[in-house]
Amino acid sequence: MEIILSNMDGTPIYEQIARQIKAKIVSGELKPGEALPSMRLLAKELRISVITTKRAYEELEREGFLTTQTGRGSFVAPCNTELLREEHLRVAEEHLGMAVDAAKLGGLGKDEFLSVASTLFEEV
Repeated sequence: MEIILSNMDGTPIYEQIARQIKAKIVSGELKPGEALPSMRLLAKELRISVITTKRAYEELEREGFLTTQTGRGSFVAPCNTELLREEHLRVAEEHLGMAVDAAKLGGLGKDEFLSVASTLFEEV
């Protein structure tokens, strides 16, 4: 599993790992029931502490994205449509926030922005 860590990113390493695994689950790249690399293997591949990978997996489990079975490993949790919908909504809000900021910088008014957004929404 490809995970890219950045020392330039202001977020902690465990959050970077959790965010990237969550994105792979939400996008469907990781399917429900699919096994994740063991914490030790992932730590070795990323050249980080096992404690860091453990924290990332625990956060994902707490959020309902993973299930852990003692002695067997960690697996993508069965699809929870409400959880996935909430995650998609969060991502959309984040992107819309950046779009609103860009529109304000460009001097667009609310009506003009909504018109552009509506047009784009219809095209997709």
